[in-house]
Amino acid sequence: MTPENIVNIIAAQRHFFASHQTKSTDFRIKNLQKLKAAVLRNEAKIAAALWQDLHKSAEEAYLTETSIVLQEIDNHIKNLKKWTKPKRVPTPLHVLPSRSYLYAEPLGVALIIAPWNYPFQLLINPLIGAISAGCCVILKPSPFAPHIAEVMEQIIHEIFSAEYVEILLGGKEINDILLQNKFDIIFFTGSPTTGKIIAKAAAEFMTPVVLELGGKSPCIVAEDANLDVAAKRIAWGKIINAGQTCIAPDYLFVHHTVKEKLLQKIVDNFKEMLGENIKQSQYFGRIIHATAFERLNKYLQGQNIVFGGETDAQERYISPTLLDNILPENPIMQEEIFGPILPIMTYTQLSEVIDFVNKNEKPLALYFFSEDDAKINEILTKTSSGGACVNDTLMHIANHHLPFGGVGNSGMGAYHGHFSFEIFSHKKAVVRTPTWVDLPLKYTPFKYFDWIKKIL
Repeated sequence: MTPENIVNIIAAQRHFFASHQTKSTDFRIKNLQKLKAAVLRNEAKIAAALWQDLHKSAEEAYLTETSIVLQEIDNHIKNLKKWTKPKRVPTPLHVLPSRSYLYAEPLGVALIIAPWNYPFQLLINPLIGAISAGCCVILKPSPFAPHIAEVMEQIIHEIFSAEYVEILLGGKEINDILLQNKFDIIFFTGSPTTGKIIAKAAAEFMTPVVLELGGKSPCIVAEDANLDVAAKRIAWGKIINAGQTCIAPDYLFVHHTVKEKLLQKIVDNFKEMLGENIKQSQYFGRIIHATAFERLNKYLQGQNIVFGGETDAQERYISPTLLDNILPENPIMQEEIFGPILPIMTYTQLSEVIDFVNKNEKPLALYFFSEDDAKINEILTKTSSGGACVNDTLMHIANHHLPFGGVGNSGMGAYHGHFSFEIFSHKKAVVRTPTWVDLPLKYTPFKYFDWIKKIL
């Protein structure tokens, strides 16, 4: 794929967008229906590819990728006609007899760059929003999940013309070429480091960006928490996709009086969910590539491993691992882990946790386990995060009525459900004024200025 090829693809999409076909609500719904049918036809291929790339079981593939996409499509098909209608808003007295509206118009040609950890969901879900809003789209999947990328390429080429939706496979060199061109919106999911590169490139063209990034999402367990439930939900949140989840619990902050009980219960849940021989479990994934494996393996060296720590470089296997007596200055606390390793710190006063969270970059997610409403309110009001769960992990992503996105270093912009439609749209303010009356108040020489002051 040469720079000239990419320029031509973008030009073709701009020409197609200018034909106004994508602005038809029926056109959008029809293409969403085509996408849903293609996903259902290829469900087995999708699952097989995710197993090859990430050792992701068919059940996990469905729950964390395919089902989320199908639910998103259904939600857009059901609501799109309502979302696309001009919305009338109140008009103040001094603007009457005009009427005021919000029109949702598509931004134009969108670029969607997806990561490797949930390679199907995180490419197709934004695509749903772009189609729903009426955009043309260029998709760029991650090269680190090549099998699912090939399946997605087959699906996209099967149901869409390149002038409407195109998918480009390749590595960093393709990203570099794409970012040298003007788009009307760029949607990127990945690391904050790459997010900054995307934002700088977009700034050259004044292109709006949606950055779905990551960070160190804290998991906090108070002394009054239901430890049985907390342990199960923390263990589950950490082993999904072998911890390679942007909203996985990154580190555990537990009250010192319940630490030992909680850790034992987490270990028990690891074994209950994955068996005594975790390496043989069909429900536990593998690290995406050798470089990621080596980075994670270094975190284990010289640490107090209270559970796990088994590794196999050839299989890129790292067992679910608990590291105790971690200090804030330890290397594992300096960047997002993105693996099945859970460092543990303890606290005495909740204020210690709040201070620690607030002095670091704002996380993508925050998890708090407690039965005390006062403590829950304190955590939610005194910290900032992209999203949060109380007495659970990960589940805020499962509700398409909630926006999903980061804040600060963990990202900007949010999507899912109606928020996906909005993020690929521009809300145009429209005032419609009748001609049967023309009030003289606004015209010079302002003969009725005293009246104007009373109205305003």
